[in-house]
Amino acid sequence: MKGFQREDLSFSLCGLNCALCPMKLDGHCPGCGGGTGNQSCKIARCSLEHGGAAYCFQCGEYPCGMCGGIDRFDSFITHQRQLADMEKAREMGPERYGAELEEKERILRFLLENFNDGRRKTLFCVGVNLLELEALWEISAQLANLEVDSLPLKEKGAYAARLFQEAAGRQGLDLKLRRKK
Repeated sequence: MKGFQREDLSFSLCGLNCALCPMKLDGHCPGCGGGTGNQSCKIARCSLEHGGAAYCFQCGEYPCGMCGGIDRFDSFITHQRQLADMEKAREMGPERYGAELEEKERILRFLLENFNDGRRKTLFCVGVNLLELEALWEISAQLANLEVDSLPLKEKGAYAARLFQEAAGRQGLDLKLRRKK
């Protein structure tokens, strides 16, 4: 959107964890306010009209009608925790939340480089987005203890996927994108 630029391209204005999105990871999207290639966005327009808040929660009118239902369906990235993550960033502060998001991105890149057999990318992106950092550290520790060089990629991917599904089950989560019907 013309005139809309942001410094933080990892966490969007409306609470999406862009750093964990497959479109951004593959270089197809610059992130919210990242310049050329980003789509016109009603929330970005709203930000410009309300003084250029970097995050919706910094606006004096937050929460507003723009937030209603934004977390009901997913796109390329899960929106399931969009409002909760925005609230978490508000409580922690953008810098601390950004540091947590960087750690999640590091874990996601590790998974994609070492355990993605071509069929696990969405699962890993959704899982890293939804699971708490402590659960991700636990999964990473289990994967680090795995004799990775001795297993075929398909088996490594299946093992990692099983760890994610088990962790999600303990938290009552479903690691699938929720598409609008």
